[in-house]
Amino acid sequence: MGPRRLLAIAGFRRLLLSRFASQWGDGLFQTGLAGAVVFNPERAVSPQEIAAGFVVLLLPYSLVGPFAGALLDRWDRRRVLVGANLLRGTLVVVSAVCVATGVEGLPLLMLALVVVGISRFVGAGLSAALPHVVPVRNLVEANALAVTLGAVVSVIGAGCAVGLRSLFGEDNAGSGITTAVAVIGSVLAAGIAVRFARGALGPDEVDEPDTAMAAVANGLFDGGRVALRTPSVAAGFCALLAHRASFGISLLLTVLLMRFSFDDFGPIEAGLPGLGVLLGFGAAGIFVAGVTTARLVTRIGRKRAVLASLATAAVAQLGLGLPMVMPTVLIAAFVIAYAGQVVKLCVDAAVQRDIGDETRGRVFALYDMLFNITQVLAVGVAAAVIPADGRSPALIVAATAVYLVGMVGFELVTRRRTRPA
Repeated sequence: MGPRRLLAIAGFRRLLLSRFASQWGDGLFQTGLAGAVVFNPERAVSPQEIAAGFVVLLLPYSLVGPFAGALLDRWDRRRVLVGANLLRGTLVVVSAVCVATGVEGLPLLMLALVVVGISRFVGAGLSAALPHVVPVRNLVEANALAVTLGAVVSVIGAGCAVGLRSLFGEDNAGSGITTAVAVIGSVLAAGIAVRFARGALGPDEVDEPDTAMAAVANGLFDGGRVALRTPSVAAGFCALLAHRASFGISLLLTVLLMRFSFDDFGPIEAGLPGLGVLLGFGAAGIFVAGVTTARLVTRIGRKRAVLASLATAAVAQLGLGLPMVMPTVLIAAFVIAYAGQVVKLCVDAAVQRDIGDETRGRVFALYDMLFNITQVLAVGVAAAVIPADGRSPALIVAATAVYLVGMVGFELVTRRRTRPA
């Protein structure tokens, strides 16, 4: 159909704009908060404290994600998108006030946890709603466009946070003002979503128990059961789990290297500005993946595209990450982001194509839970052995090996035949 024709579909265009607003706010909020906690001269952090922040931000929501998925398959998704965005906006303002007044430690991280958790819930709802606004035959292309551009917009939001911090200051007050600006994304996302008609985003049928509590309690089991009996989805999970584990290790390494080890590289400053440039390289990789994945899958097939992407990421992790200097790390960010996005787009399309609408929300929420848990575990393990300055060749080798394990797992599960329901 092509991007131009997809964008001519009013429902898809509206859903896309809501995603853009939401992800712009997410990028700004998370980077503003990272700057406030990790790169704030008024605060000092260790590798273990950074890792604890990732655990607090990701792990608790990962445990409740599948239950949220059950609600996406029970409640009107249009109402969910509006209400969740407004709630997130309120909590963004509360978080910003806490940052500005010097609140730190568990209270601030728990607030951030709830904000990020709502963001994940909104993202799962947007993905589950996509088949209601575009034809099934165009899901791969539509998903590539939505997810890729959304990720780029998120990085733009992160860049805005870096710019706002330079404008308002890097202390607690400046960080608080920067973080507060993220509320604009939540309000815009809710305003766009409310324009959908009730029921327009599904679910079309509700395959749930009579009570909401029973539906919530069954979310984890139902999502896992459906995913496991669908080989294309289960194999994709293996590939993406490997990517998230390796990414978790690289994330901790990169933050520490940017904070404590890297020197300025030409006009690129180390610290938060350097991290912003790194995100830009990653966004470029995501963008290139978005415009090439559909063609790549058509040419070599989904299976080969996933395996080739994992192999490419492994080579980049080892060959470009191991020197541990800013120029090669920036290139590695582009290549790994490209490869990871190709894998994600293939898996997203498999879930949207092969999972019924009545359980799709639960599978997407399970998807999110597994990847967050995997990333948290990887960060936690890395934090236990990483030196304070982030220089650890052994961890880079380990991250490379994880990609190879993912390739084996993907190959083995792909060969499994579909089980009867």
